[in-house]
Amino acid sequence: MKIYYVIFLVILGCVGGIEKKDCLCFEVKEPESISVERPISINLNKKENTCWDQEMILIKKSETGTQVLSYQADTAQPNKIWFKHKSNTETQIRYCFTHKKKQNTVPLFQGQKENGDFKIVHQGQALMHYRYKLKSVPEGVNPLYQKSAYIHPVISPKCDTLTRIQPPDHYHHYGIWGPWTRTRIDNVGVDFWNLKDGQGTVLFKAFNNTESGKVYGGFSAHQEHLNISQNQRQLALNENLKVKVWKNNNPNQYFIDYSTQFSSPLKNGILFEAYRYGGGLGFRFKEQWNKDNCKVITSEGKNRITADGTSAKWCMVYGVSSDGIGESGVLFMSHPNNQSHPEPMRVWPLEANQGRGDMFFQFCPIRHKEWKIEPQQSYELNYRMLVFDGAISPEEAEEHWKAFALPFKINLLNN
Repeated sequence: MKIYYVIFLVILGCVGGIEKKDCLCFEVKEPESISVERPISINLNKKENTCWDQEMILIKKSETGTQVLSYQADTAQPNKIWFKHKSNTETQIRYCFTHKKKQNTVPLFQGQKENGDFKIVHQGQALMHYRYKLKSVPEGVNPLYQKSAYIHPVISPKCDTLTRIQPPDHYHHYGIWGPWTRTRIDNVGVDFWNLKDGQGTVLFKAFNNTESGKVYGGFSAHQEHLNISQNQRQLALNENLKVKVWKNNNPNQYFIDYSTQFSSPLKNGILFEAYRYGGGLGFRFKEQWNKDNCKVITSEGKNRITADGTSAKWCMVYGVSSDGIGESGVLFMSHPNNQSHPEPMRVWPLEANQGRGDMFFQFCPIRHKEWKIEPQQSYELNYRMLVFDGAISPEEAEEHWKAFALPFKINLLNN
């Protein structure tokens, strides 16, 4: 009887081992260790990885032990799996999918359509809105200023609204947006930025997809850059704006990944002329910030006075919180693959707005050099924004930029 009991335990142990055996393992290698999180993805083809399915759990195996991680399938590419990676002191981390079923599948991030806005909500708190319906203007204001296809509001973790739209000094300013200013279509100049001139505009066309999940929330939107000069409505650029909003473990921070992919259907393409405004990523900050309570620091050590017209990998804009307690801000990061990286910036001078010194920031890839957009070719710009309450040191800002910018390599392992 004792022998049978031992055999039973051995068989039970083998079965348990089979149930716990890793299905698919891979390694993430980085050129240097990075102390902050970043979302990365791996493409898993079911035909090539026959044991894998989306009911498994993902386990991180590092020098400090094992950790169960959340992951999320990309809506547009279901075989593309996103998860948050952090290396700390290691440059090589092992991950494995196991046969154990996932637990707690309730999305932490949800996308909601409401009154013409697409809201990204994290655990009940709205973090940002994307405007997909035309926004009207106040009575008496030129209707040419009506606009869609912009992000507002951007809300800090402690509920400070950081963006502003339709300020009386610049009715064409809309939160986060990126129209091109001085462009040429053949021999005709078209301005998509200064709406009152009636030359061009950028409008929402359709959602490609929206995303909710445990790792991020987001959307992909088709936007049209329209030449409306000379009583026409000519499509000059097709743009796909992709936004992902995600959080790290710091309750006072979250991230907005902002990717714009565009092409021109025009026979001769379009020329973006060199100018201090245009394209890239523009951000009009809240009304309460001025020259006395808003500061700037860049990766090159420039400040609010010296940053304008210079180039940087990252730029941090921060100021007093609405409640007067502490500070809030945004860390803007430019990807190394962007046009003109390190990227030129437009930072409003202290004497802007009749001496008030309101805050406007832009990464402007054509500030010093024109950019010819050839017909039917695809172009891309990528940015990351860290929205925060509290303080971030230049050293931490550099780590976040590295997490955004430095390449990594994924190797599938034989189990």
